[in-house]
Amino acid sequence: MNLHQHITQSETRRWFLKRSATGLGSIALAALLEREGLAAGRAPRGGANPLAPKLPSHPARAKHVIYLHMSGGPPQQDLFDYKPALVKHNMEDCPEELLKGRRFAFIKGRPKLLGTPYKFINRGQNGTLVSELLPEIGSLVDMTTIIKSMKTDQFNHAPAELLLFTGNARSGGASMGSWATYGLGSENDDLPGYVVMISGGTDPTGGKGLWSTGFLPTIYQGVQCRTVGDPILYASNPKGISRDDRRRGLDALRALNEAELAEFGDPETLTRIGQYELAFRMQMSVPEVTDLRNEPPRVLERYGAKPGTGSFANNCLSARRLVERGVRFVQLFDWGWDTHGTGAGDDIVNQLPKKCKDIDRPIAALLRDLDERGLLDETLVVWGGEFGRTSMNEARGGSKFLGRDHHPDCFTIWLAGAGIKRGFTLGSTDELGYSIVDGETTVRDLQATILHLLGLDPYRFSYPFQGLEQRLIGPEGDAKIRKEILV
Repeated sequence: MNLHQHITQSETRRWFLKRSATGLGSIALAALLEREGLAAGRAPRGGANPLAPKLPSHPARAKHVIYLHMSGGPPQQDLFDYKPALVKHNMEDCPEELLKGRRFAFIKGRPKLLGTPYKFINRGQNGTLVSELLPEIGSLVDMTTIIKSMKTDQFNHAPAELLLFTGNARSGGASMGSWATYGLGSENDDLPGYVVMISGGTDPTGGKGLWSTGFLPTIYQGVQCRTVGDPILYASNPKGISRDDRRRGLDALRALNEAELAEFGDPETLTRIGQYELAFRMQMSVPEVTDLRNEPPRVLERYGAKPGTGSFANNCLSARRLVERGVRFVQLFDWGWDTHGTGAGDDIVNQLPKKCKDIDRPIAALLRDLDERGLLDETLVVWGGEFGRTSMNEARGGSKFLGRDHHPDCFTIWLAGAGIKRGFTLGSTDELGYSIVDGETTVRDLQATILHLLGLDPYRFSYPFQGLEQRLIGPEGDAKIRKEILV
């Protein structure tokens, strides 16, 4: 393809009007762009900085989100959804009606029911039952809304995580954090609007697509930060390149990109300029915010954080520091909750207590810290996995270790902070913890509720792609804002 042909094909209607129209043509273009943006519930793209703060479509309860994702699917029967009948019938044959016409990821034949081996304790003013494995989180149950009736339509990890965070069970969708920063921008020019931190030894099963921008401009991509080594990979200057050298190079690159933007009007060029500039500013700001040595010893002790190491505790403390500085969306992924019971490394007797110990103290510290600093009223905290676990023992290959298979029909999450009722429980499951009895809440309901709390209309907030007005909640279908859990 020759250059003239390439330029001709690149000319869109908007680009042509922008380049050639004057007078009424320019006015018409401005009106067209404004109407299309507002009709889709999108905020204007404000100035040269795509991450500049933008007004919500309605008064927001939450300015920030900290999403604590336990990758693998925590077993609700062992943590928040106590079932005495399941304990009573432990290791009895599973009723046939629970198996007929059902698909499981790994269970074969007729499994045994599996009651929890852990005690549950009445916590809070309402006597909410919480597992002995989570004593610190249990002590703060009056700060939370627990939803025991979550449901998804995916029973494998990657599709379930992709559906939860991008609204699409296949790769290519835009992540929840990207949607939030696209709609609202960021409150800190020197930090990313959307930060991701990983613990548990590996990425979540859904991979980096869980914090991808998908079809949204790439400036809204989640930035992965680390608490060991360079906070952000490849952001530091190479050896022999000073900060002044980098600045001069970026100035020259910016001039070239601005010339290309003026010629072709490609919005990704503006994104590219913003990304280079943000990376330059982050060289100074990110190391400061992720350096936990600046925290008092009493705060480190409260979280169980140890500067210079990689841990979920360090990530929780960093999350507080990030939202304190205006970061819009912080996502913590902790891997290791896939308790199938194939061995001691993934069962509910050996592995589950270890994972609970890893998160219990740091999460409780995070909630207390946010509350004491006046940040909890404007920060939404969400805890959960991508699906639940079965009420039956998996016993894959005749394993004697106790574990549970994937179960999309019901699982438990909890929320706390901005706009969320305190000491409230939504929904319930049957006596064996197998099916939802009332209060069914879908993944799309959760997405709609989070967007609503951020001041974004989940039904009108969209982006045109592949002939559809794409939304986090899906281009079609029902999604309910769960107003029962809101104050």
